[in-house]
Amino acid sequence: MPSTSDVLDQHLKCFGENDLDGVLADYSSDAVFFVPGKPLRGPRAIKPFFQALFSEFAKPGASFSIQQRYVEGDYAYILWSAETADNLYDAATDTFVVRNGKIVAQSFAAKITPKR
Repeated sequence: MPSTSDVLDQHLKCFGENDLDGVLADYSSDAVFFVPGKPLRGPRAIKPFFQALFSEFAKPGASFSIQQRYVEGDYAYILWSAETADNLYDAATDTFVVRNGKIVAQSFAAKITPKR
């Protein structure tokens, strides 16, 4: 069974490749993804979030950099920044809970500054 670190590596690899199916495959069927506005439950509800993000990050000139990465047992945390044609992502964070090789919970928060 993949470790938490393995799942995080796979998730980040798929994100970097704009692989929507790969990203969604990382989540359990009952995963909860906490984003501003409301929690998203299950891969079907999570999909539009990543579709929008991939659309933005697919534009020329996008960059993504991880400043911190920690894994402790079932928990993982990343602190990252990014720039796209549309936005600056300052001090963005994701926290993950991984069980049985799948993400069962995740939270996302970021300071996003529109460029326009």
